[in-house]
Amino acid sequence: MDLHVTLTGRGDLGGQIYRQIKSAVLDGRLTPGQPLPPSRELARRLAVSRNTVTGGYDRLVAEGLAESRVGAGIFVRAAAPDPHRRAAGIAQVTAVRPAPLWADITVPAPDFFTYAPPYDLRPGIPDVRLFPYEAWRRLTSQAYRATSIGSGMPIDPAGLPELRAAIARHIGVSRAVRVTAEDIIITQGIQQALDMVGRVLLRPGDCVAIENPCYPLVRELFRSLGAEVVGVDVDPEGMRVDLLPDRARIVYVTPSHQFPLGMPMSLGRRQDLLEWARDRDVVVIEDDYDTEFRYGGRPLQPLHSLDSAGRVIYVGTFSKVMLPVLRVGFLVAPAPLLTALRAAKYVTDWHSPQPVQVALLGFIEEGLLAKHIRRMRREYQIRHDRIVELLTTRFTDTLTVIPSAVGLHVSAWAGPDVDVDAVVTRAHAVGVGLIPLSRFRMTDGPDGLIVGYGAIATAEVDRALDLLHASIEESRTAARPSRDIHA
Repeated sequence: MDLHVTLTGRGDLGGQIYRQIKSAVLDGRLTPGQPLPPSRELARRLAVSRNTVTGGYDRLVAEGLAESRVGAGIFVRAAAPDPHRRAAGIAQVTAVRPAPLWADITVPAPDFFTYAPPYDLRPGIPDVRLFPYEAWRRLTSQAYRATSIGSGMPIDPAGLPELRAAIARHIGVSRAVRVTAEDIIITQGIQQALDMVGRVLLRPGDCVAIENPCYPLVRELFRSLGAEVVGVDVDPEGMRVDLLPDRARIVYVTPSHQFPLGMPMSLGRRQDLLEWARDRDVVVIEDDYDTEFRYGGRPLQPLHSLDSAGRVIYVGTFSKVMLPVLRVGFLVAPAPLLTALRAAKYVTDWHSPQPVQVALLGFIEEGLLAKHIRRMRREYQIRHDRIVELLTTRFTDTLTVIPSAVGLHVSAWAGPDVDVDAVVTRAHAVGVGLIPLSRFRMTDGPDGLIVGYGAIATAEVDRALDLLHASIEESRTAARPSRDIHA
């Protein structure tokens, strides 16, 4: 272990060694069982006598912070961390403060990222149990052995040209987006793509219009860039163009599968949006996050394909069709923006990990991506159809399904006597993971539930809906006495 010790002056060198190692033990930087450097080695590195080092080690052993093992060396022993030492260390930097806007932007608690309910009905989570791991491991192994990676040379910030060409072919066939490799930049998910677009187009105070309700991280991302974010209500045809603010610089939409409500944007509304954007010199970001999973209805042309004025930036991801942990996405932008977007990628991230790009290229070219999507589409449709059937037959007096035939979730409006927050709490207690629609609203409005089916096994759908039904009924029963009193 390369232990960092700093010596100053000429006096009490052994004491300095002892105190710095003791500090590292007490605040947890050195953990029980870790070996300390051999006294001869540490003496050579510090340019002191070996006796100076052993003197410091002896004091640690005498205090029970270290132990000597014959023939093996000196090892750290367990010691309770000193809370006062940790607090004192933090106090030294309490004068440093973030910019004011970060006071309203928070990261979820650590248990949010580890929470895995037995019956997971949260949206946007694909079934990672059905991913072809053996094929992916083979491709990843090959990627690390590739000559281009072994050279250690960096790659183009826009991504591997071969992968960009493969993605152009993939979205050209599966999403009717007609582009070339030169139009594409590889990103680490949609979130990074939006960050790059915001950096290139926005100045502090510029207005960004987003759907209401909408994915909260989109709102917080644009706010973090200094933008004024305005929520625009949606109706059964999608974002209401008549409510868009004229001062908007960017409009962000999810037209193929509005998140979180689920309806697609109608063709007429798409044309209205593009006309509005063209007349006002506004950029439209089209987030097409899960359109591969369609279970009925005729697909509509993407905004990108309808756009004749070069106003649409199209962003997509492989997180929903493959694995979220891969963090691979892409953006397609008009030619005048590509140089600046490539520069934004370069200065903030340089480039996305090359081995993942090489493996994904093989995954696409060997037909494994298309095969996996077909398999998952069949599986998700079974879950989608069953959930919609149960919601429309067993929950008729409590939930109203919002029609949707795309993606990994359906949403439902809650009846007036359903306390959605109470339902979510009760469902959580019995192992059902749910998210209320209110979490995605920017203004007050009707509440409901998002019912995801990507992460739950098909065989568990009925049981999960049974538990949800019981949670709703229990919450309604618990609320009745208070209403009777006021009556």
